[in-house]
Amino acid sequence: MTRPRISARIAAISESATLAVDSKAKAMKAAGRPVIGFGAGEPDFPTPDYIVEAAVEAARNPRFHKYTPAGGLPELKQAIVDKTLRDSGYRTETSQVLITNGGKQAVYEAFATLLDPGDEVIVIAPYWTTYPEAIKLAGGVQVDVVTDETTGYLASLDQLEAARTERTKALLFVSPSNPTGAVYGRAEVEAIGHWAAEHGLWVVTDEIYEHLVYGGAEFTSIATATPELADRVIILNGVAKTYAMTGWRVGWMIGPKDVVKAATNLQSHATSNVANVSQAAALTALTGDLSAVATMREAFDRRRQTMVRMLNEIPGVVCPEPLGAFYAYPSVKQLLGKELRGHRPATTAELAELVLEEAEVAVVPGEAFGTPGYFRLSYALGDDDLVEGVSRIGKLFSELR
Repeated sequence: MTRPRISARIAAISESATLAVDSKAKAMKAAGRPVIGFGAGEPDFPTPDYIVEAAVEAARNPRFHKYTPAGGLPELKQAIVDKTLRDSGYRTETSQVLITNGGKQAVYEAFATLLDPGDEVIVIAPYWTTYPEAIKLAGGVQVDVVTDETTGYLASLDQLEAARTERTKALLFVSPSNPTGAVYGRAEVEAIGHWAAEHGLWVVTDEIYEHLVYGGAEFTSIATATPELADRVIILNGVAKTYAMTGWRVGWMIGPKDVVKAATNLQSHATSNVANVSQAAALTALTGDLSAVATMREAFDRRRQTMVRMLNEIPGVVCPEPLGAFYAYPSVKQLLGKELRGHRPATTAELAELVLEEAEVAVVPGEAFGTPGYFRLSYALGDDDLVEGVSRIGKLFSELR
């Protein structure tokens, strides 16, 4: 009998669609093609100088040449406690904090710690591509609540309640949202939090885009809005988006002490401590002011408005205004099935492939986020490239018949 070379559990994992699109775009660019990439969720700004300098100093410190506690540097944990109170009004303790290798490890460890096989997690779609894989690896069952452009990609309480069963253990709540940029208002956050608490559900909330909100929108932490959730809420966050530190790989989870202790045990066997130089850089980021963040947010806001206006000027494209993060999520459903340069794309995956090959613009199709019929475009790139990229898309789509 021939046994499979790869375990069924790992073979079932899908490649990150966003990283795959970004990788292909970079390969085409390296080959000399003028590709503009809207794929990766990565600020185009460099990490602020004062954070880089802190890392240089840390690299010279012999203390950081050795193992440190698996759960994170004590001073960084304290900085996260202080930052969380400052930014969201949520009071916690260092024993409730685990420093992880980027936000993705925090996502994985949260679900690995919470879920037993068969436990259901309500996930609001469109959703970030990593969530389903983390839930699946933990043996959980994902139950989608699908939203669309008519509601600004916001889920209602009725939808959430319709998805709840006796097997439901947790709700994944993300605001601001990747990929849609949707931001829930305070009243909506409170209502969802009260509903979860009433039914004894855990809430896993990803707050990594907390500082990137625009216009009249405000970030509201569900942990702060509904204090009765305190013993059943896990907050995920990191420095990647706010401080342009995607490559430094520092995230964290905040939760009840027993959950954090269990997740720390897992991490002690999986990776041990996060790289000390990165932790020192994160410490400086969190204890500094937010002026660099304000500068980036101003640029993102300008680009957001430009992208939404340009997308909505393309016939057949409908793009609600994103109020947070740095993504637009336009519907392109009206364009499917039409003829374009000898092709008749039936799915957004096929249409995205045509856009890449014919217009040399990389976008991520909605299939990656659980909702076919849409594109995700990041506006975390230079103004000129943004205008050129959307213009190329509009010009190509003008040929649809």
